[in-house]
Amino acid sequence: MDAFSSILNTSATSLYVSLLAIAFNPTAWNIVARNEYRNKTITGIFGGNTRYGCYFLALMIFSFGMLRDHLYQRALDDQPRVPLLPEPYATQVPIIMFAIGQLFVVTSTYALGITGTFLGDYFGILMDHRVEGFPFNVLRDPMYVGSTLCFAATALWYERPAGLLITLYVYIVYVIALRFEGPFTDMIYSKRASAEKKEE
Repeated sequence: MDAFSSILNTSATSLYVSLLAIAFNPTAWNIVARNEYRNKTITGIFGGNTRYGCYFLALMIFSFGMLRDHLYQRALDDQPRVPLLPEPYATQVPIIMFAIGQLFVVTSTYALGITGTFLGDYFGILMDHRVEGFPFNVLRDPMYVGSTLCFAATALWYERPAGLLITLYVYIVYVIALRFEGPFTDMIYSKRASAEKKEE
């Protein structure tokens, strides 16, 4: 038990706040987006303008993402520091991991655009064709993979074993979110394909 407490401070409130924020983001946005698809709630707030609605949701997702990252940092500050890698790997490995993670996040956002990245398809803003260039030719879900890499890199940089456990939690949350998000998105595009066939 002493060995476990040497790497994880379970009495830190910041740990549980961080875990809650990590789970909240993909869960909340999936619920909000599905409601938008069915009821057009956000679009209605913006007078029927789907793009304004999508941009608003994008701003909310981005802002809460920044808050989640801040809360993760706060949680790491309250956790035991334990050297995880020998020098020079203790600095080189997290830098490389973070750079790769950011590369996946930034390039996937660039490839998809704002509406493609931030659930525009739930607003009826569909892409003309599937994005197949980098990084989607390397990974199916580069944004989630990139984000997970950044969590792990941050844990390694600050030498917090608890951060690696939180990263595992992040991965599990993303896997669960994708099980809901992926099929629903596929259904949206499948319905459009069926509608286009009927029009031919």
